[in-house]
Amino acid sequence: MRYEEAMTSRSLFVTRLYEAGLSGDKGFADFNAGLADDCRMIAEEDRAGRAWCKANGYAGYTSYASLDDLPQRTTSFGDLKKKLDRHAAAFARELSFDLAGRRLVLDDLWINVLKPGGAHSGHIHPHSVLSGTYYVETPPGASALKLEDPRLAMMMAAPTRLDDAPEEARAFVYVQPTAGTVLMWESWLRHEVPANAAKTPRISISFNYAWR
Repeated sequence: MRYEEAMTSRSLFVTRLYEAGLSGDKGFADFNAGLADDCRMIAEEDRAGRAWCKANGYAGYTSYASLDDLPQRTTSFGDLKKKLDRHAAAFARELSFDLAGRRLVLDDLWINVLKPGGAHSGHIHPHSVLSGTYYVETPPGASALKLEDPRLAMMMAAPTRLDDAPEEARAFVYVQPTAGTVLMWESWLRHEVPANAAKTPRISISFNYAWR
């Protein structure tokens, strides 16, 4: 009699995406409305940021290249930092990071006001450990976040995936956030924002955490 060993497979080197919602937090409506107001106010007042956007073809406004002190500027951004710090710590535990007595520190925090039709091409966040985005306003048709399989450049002669392939087997995954969503990933994960199909701007706040 012939006996065959059971065949198994398992996932290795998993890429994690952290997702949390702040909409259930006490006082969320006022908190988020305050952030939206502050984002618009800063976008209007930040001449250097608007000049950078014009020079670099950014369709809307970002404070990425002009401001580095948002948590100190307004109460709403200070409150957001406290919330993000807690979620970054939780994600670090999930990733089994050994921080060796050091900690993850919010290193960058910037506003993105993406106009209809605007997009952000594929990129990574060098010199960081964790990166992510908090979504302030996501009107109907607003862009999803597009995440790329980090093995994509090494797949060589691999066939394409079936249309109904499970999420973990796809080359690209699209995540459609709503207002109050926090998404977080390791900073080496390539991602992009497709063209904003909404009729009004999509407002988000992106961030990086460094190991110090």
